[in-house]
Amino acid sequence: MIAQSVAEVFADHVRLSVEGIDRMYLNLYVPRLQREQGIVRFFRDHRGQPLPSGALMNPISRRFVAALEGFVARHGVPLVEFRKGQRKDDVMAAQLREFRKEEGVVFKPAPAKAGGKAQEKAPVFRTEKRRSPRTGQPYPWIVRSTAMVNHYYIYAVDRDFGPFFLKFCSYFPFNGKLCLNGHEYAKQQLARQGIAFAAPRAYRPRCPCGP
Repeated sequence: MIAQSVAEVFADHVRLSVEGIDRMYLNLYVPRLQREQGIVRFFRDHRGQPLPSGALMNPISRRFVAALEGFVARHGVPLVEFRKGQRKDDVMAAQLREFRKEEGVVFKPAPAKAGGKAQEKAPVFRTEKRRSPRTGQPYPWIVRSTAMVNHYYIYAVDRDFGPFFLKFCSYFPFNGKLCLNGHEYAKQQLARQGIAFAAPRAYRPRCPCGP
């Protein structure tokens, strides 16, 4: 009998087939802070500010950036500047060879045009001045907008998931993005169980080393 399909051929010869997700992007955000009404409630109810405005966001953003850069300084996280045309995967691999911990922050790109403090478009909230139709008095009004703002990249390694990177917007409400690699996760699990493996020669990990 001649097999009629590839599936029938595989059914007789393949004993184990594993499929994995390569690059995974996970969005990090507070749902209630993605709308104008949520921003207003945050400042009114949580912060006790009767007139929510964009001016209240600036000090929070400055403290967030200071805390992030303070962490890098306190823990001696290496700052690495990417050269033009350089593969971020290769940079991560080189840094991992020198990394002696089981998990932690491996490096942060240096503040350069192609590095970890990059200007990218992001949703933001701004203040518009409006006037009361009844009294004519001006009042602030929160509106959703977009702007080019600094984003910070942090490259790290996890004992379960392997290498990954985090990206944070430096402007309130500090939305972020986590990039993982399913193949790297599988490799970590095999290594922890003491199971020998060899990645295909054509395989080149795509995450976590490139936004």
